[in-house]
Amino acid sequence: MDERIKFFVGLDAHKDSIAVAACEAAGREPARFVGTLGPDVNGLLKLLAKAGDPAQVGIVYEAGPTGYGLHRELCRRGYQSQIVAPSLIPRRPGVRIKNDRRDCVRLAELSRAGELKPIWVPDEAHEAMRNLWRAREDAVGMRLKTRQQLQGFLLRHGRRYPGKTHWSRGHERWIAEQRFEHAGDRIVLAEYQLAVQSAEQRVQRLSTALLEATRGWKFEPIAAALRALRGVDSLCAIGLVTEIGDISRFATPRQLMAYLGLVPSEHSSGNSIRRGSITKTGNAHARRLLTEAAWSYRFPARISQHLRQRSESLAEPLRNHAWKAQQRLCGRFARLASRGVQINKICVAVARELAGFVWAIARQATHAQAH
Repeated sequence: MDERIKFFVGLDAHKDSIAVAACEAAGREPARFVGTLGPDVNGLLKLLAKAGDPAQVGIVYEAGPTGYGLHRELCRRGYQSQIVAPSLIPRRPGVRIKNDRRDCVRLAELSRAGELKPIWVPDEAHEAMRNLWRAREDAVGMRLKTRQQLQGFLLRHGRRYPGKTHWSRGHERWIAEQRFEHAGDRIVLAEYQLAVQSAEQRVQRLSTALLEATRGWKFEPIAAALRALRGVDSLCAIGLVTEIGDISRFATPRQLMAYLGLVPSEHSSGNSIRRGSITKTGNAHARRLLTEAAWSYRFPARISQHLRQRSESLAEPLRNHAWKAQQRLCGRFARLASRGVQINKICVAVARELAGFVWAIARQATHAQAH
């Protein structure tokens, strides 16, 4: 805790209101509820001005849909602002009443006690990259939905594609060759085809914009280094960096694994040790990317022509580390498969180790960039 702080302020920020509570750093007196303000930041700043020097006021509030605008404005004014993840705020099992007033009071008291761990807040440029990445992710989800709607329509009419690979040129040609007797069905088919085409074009536009936006980005060398890993192409590498942020903030690979929710849950007491499924806490977007990348390690280790081309501009230590990762993870996948482990569990286990190699390569790239 910063010894300069004399007042701790807890906020419960919503779209239309901000509940405020405060307590003094000295003593153990309960926090006092100050009041509820509107969403305007200026009203909050006028209230905080009564506490004195901004450097002596610590402010904390929960992460939510309102973004980081309030945090950045408070930091620009000199206040020591922190944002905490709601899932990491200590809860009392016996407390059954929850409202804005109690939430902000509780935050102020926990902040004074040092029981809150702030999240990493990206700068505006990094947040813009993350927004662009998530917009592409939403577009991919919409493309999947429109494709499923078209396939569902054809299946209801008993039309089944005889080939193996869906949404290839052959599959699209087969869809275009379908004929229906009724005009309504012909219109539906055409509309679904247009929807799929529009969704595909949207994904392509956002993918191109995302690749162009990385030029000159401060994390561009790290994203380029991650492309040396098998299963991590340009878009996947950009997604990992935008979602995780500054990987150097994790002191060890285990911290990154825990942040991604890839470590097993545990409920142990005394001599009893019980471990369950992975925690699935933290960033679900990055966890999904690593799990999908882990699927490519089901084949024997080798350096394909595509992998060689995308990593040829990297330093030799990075390429060697990526090859070491591929040998280890492919062997891990094969050993678990030979034991009859369920395939999804294998992917999660490989993704957990892959996160460790992501951490190591990102640290290497950061060190090389600094020198």
